[in-house]
Amino acid sequence: MDSNTLYYSLDLVSGSGHALNGEQRAALQTSLVLLKKNYKFNRVMFWGKILGIKEDYFIAQGKGHDELKDKQFLYSFNCMEWHLLPPADNAMVGEVSRAAKGRFMGDPSHEYTDYPLKREGDEATEAVELIKVTEERRLAVTVHLIDEEVSVVPRGAFNRTHLGLMNTNRCFEGLSHAEAGKLDNFLHFAKPKKTKKKLIQEQADLNPSIDFLDPLSDDVPKGQWSLQLENASSVCVLRSLLWMGLTFYHVPMTPQHGYVYFGYGCKNLDLPFML
Repeated sequence: MDSNTLYYSLDLVSGSGHALNGEQRAALQTSLVLLKKNYKFNRVMFWGKILGIKEDYFIAQGKGHDELKDKQFLYSFNCMEWHLLPPADNAMVGEVSRAAKGRFMGDPSHEYTDYPLKREGDEATEAVELIKVTEERRLAVTVHLIDEEVSVVPRGAFNRTHLGLMNTNRCFEGLSHAEAGKLDNFLHFAKPKKTKKKLIQEQADLNPSIDFLDPLSDDVPKGQWSLQLENASSVCVLRSLLWMGLTFYHVPMTPQHGYVYFGYGCKNLDLPFML
């Protein structure tokens, strides 16, 4: 959610139970402006809130010249003091997936330890490396995975320049009400994976400058997105069933759109059995 329209955006997703109190809203409205200035971001977004046992993590996202590649995440406990999250790589993702289990504690210095079972061979017992991961690293990985797997933008909201940079499309005036009711017109706001090859007839209707992201309709398993029109069909709302708590909104015929996450930071691994 763009910090410039935070109040308006939070009201549009309130049907999912996502809300902040007046003190938190006021603090965010001030601190995100300062965050943009201090870190020299082009845009600052309120990304969401991950619920912990002791404390909750408020997450912000700062963006540079390339909307897709130049982005950094920060976390806060009071919506005023922000701390940078380390960038997540494949090695960190592997460590966190092995060691971190259960809910977040709300303490960045808390350590998760993986105690693997030792395998007894014919002659000697194999030594297995002990893995320790701090909650700050777990938070960085969780935010990275959610953003990579379920962040959403409407088709045409962003375009790619001849230099390969992805910027907001100033000519985007929103999807029509008919287009907003189709999952094909919503794209993953992440590096395209291109797992599905399209037919020549389908490629004829695509625009290379805006159709370079993966559509949600290609996601597997099918049915992991809930698409609804709310507020007398004036707002299109998408909810992820894979990362429950991620809500996207778009107001048809306007450029207003955004997404926010409110949840425990746990992936719904039972989704294939629920569909």
